[in-house]
Amino acid sequence: MKRAAYYNTVSVPQVQEQWPIKKALTLSDVDITHPFLTLSRQQVDNHIIVHMTQQQQDHLRAVGQVDFNARDDDTGEMYVMKLKWRGSYYNLIGKWGKVVRGKGLDVGQEIYIRWANGCLYFSVPQQQIVAVPPIRMVAAPPVQDQWPIKKVLTLSDVDTNHPFLPLPRRLVEDHILYYWSQEQREVLRREEQVNVNARDYDTGEIYLMKLKWRGNYYNLIGKWGTIIRQKGLGVGKEINLRWLNECLYFSVPQQRYVATASGQDNWPIKKALTLSDVDTNHPFLTLPGKAVEDHILFYWQPQAREQLRNEHQISVNARDEDTGDLYLMKLKWRGSYYNLIGKWGKIVRGKRLQVGSEIRLRWDNNCLLFSVPQ
Repeated sequence: MKRAAYYNTVSVPQVQEQWPIKKALTLSDVDITHPFLTLSRQQVDNHIIVHMTQQQQDHLRAVGQVDFNARDDDTGEMYVMKLKWRGSYYNLIGKWGKVVRGKGLDVGQEIYIRWANGCLYFSVPQQQIVAVPPIRMVAAPPVQDQWPIKKVLTLSDVDTNHPFLPLPRRLVEDHILYYWSQEQREVLRREEQVNVNARDYDTGEIYLMKLKWRGNYYNLIGKWGTIIRQKGLGVGKEINLRWLNECLYFSVPQQRYVATASGQDNWPIKKALTLSDVDTNHPFLTLPGKAVEDHILFYWQPQAREQLRNEHQISVNARDEDTGDLYLMKLKWRGSYYNLIGKWGKIVRGKRLQVGSEIRLRWDNNCLLFSVPQ
């Protein structure tokens, strides 16, 4: 199975609302040439998988997908569909293209989902359509607090060997594609990439770049490697972006390195364990790239960070703060996230970790400390 990214869940909530999963449909969700509905891992784990039978959960874990019945709550129609695990998210596939066509779904409509009585129910209420607005033309250039997209650069973002800047799909669609014409969005949907003019707001330089659709996110490619070198970008710097007057503006403010963890919290990294985290057949703990780079790599020497970048993994000492046990483990760089491997399976078994258990981590005195509160 594909390895998974991090979601900051804390516990499996009690579902009190009739529709615990709600999502505004995006460009990729309504693309009938590649029909699938993307759902966040946190929501699926909390509101669907926990209600499946043990057999279904075991099948999902072993094969990476599971079949089930899905019912359109608006019409009563039944479909046989599949839930496919994609690591940091899930795709609903099977008859999704038929659902898109049959219900005339479009960008901005909201779909509701719940699991009940061994079946996935979904509904697209009327009067829930959000109109796609026309292109907005703004006369003034962006000013200091008009940057709707902000991202702290990670190790992979500043890798000039494979230069690209990944941006979350929701932010791109809300703050960039929102201003495009329907024709521009269709070109992106069909060809999966489009040329864009990008302007460095700090220097005035203009670059011809490409925005490439990668399913759950978009990559900004083309001259990104040149920008990294010219601006001296490194891990922890913040880049700001905005679409304006048919151009993508970006800025890297000076002195915008992200500070280390606040001293008020002794455990800056906290994660509720997911299905893949406690799978002893393929033992690894997945940690988010930003959290690792802000609260672990931040304290490393440049030589250690360079070794991790070149070799994609590095040995680390890890100590169980609850028992005092020491382990020699490896931190493996997987692009947008990291895996902690080595003795993780032994830790899962020894501490009897389960889905929903919370693990806490911090870096201290050249050692990775972790704890699982009772």
